Amino acid sequence: MSTGKIQYAEQSGTFVLKFVGEIRLTLCSALDATIEKIFSSMDFSAIVIDLTEARSVDSTTLGLLAKVSILSRQKVGLLPTVVTTNPDITRLLESMGFDKVFNVVGDPLPCPECLEDLPPQDQTEEIVRRKVLEAHRILMGLNDSNREAFRDLVSALERC
Repeated sequence: MSTGKIQYAEQSGTFVLKFVGEIRLTLCSALDATIEKIFSSMDFSAIVIDLTEARSVDSTTLGLLAKVSILSRQKVGLLPTVVTTNPDITRLLESMGFDKVFNVVGDPLPCPECLEDLPPQDQTEEIVRRKVLEAHRILMGLNDSNREAFRDLVSALERC
């Protein structure tokens, strides 16, 4: 069972996703649905990912965050912002190459009371497998190190 949650807010075209606790695969269906909703919004102008209260973030979640960067650059030509104050999370992001595809900052966001929890999503095992595969393919595309690190996992998921 996940011990984390993802919260969401929007104001004047700026979308905020706040990750709290341990962010794992169980939250990824809701995250992916929210990402699709954000980038289909007509007034999208920016996105901020707040990781200041995240204790851990799994690789599927990292792949979905990489998707956020790709879509943001396609939609508005801007890098999204990641806020992190946890040295372990910051190291993880840097090791995955996120410092090249996000603006990584260390200042917490104002207005935490403006955020709402993402609703849970019930998905079949096959849909979850496809989302995990997509997320890891995106991560592999960020750099050679990620390509090597996730090659076996992606191969195994493709065989399922």
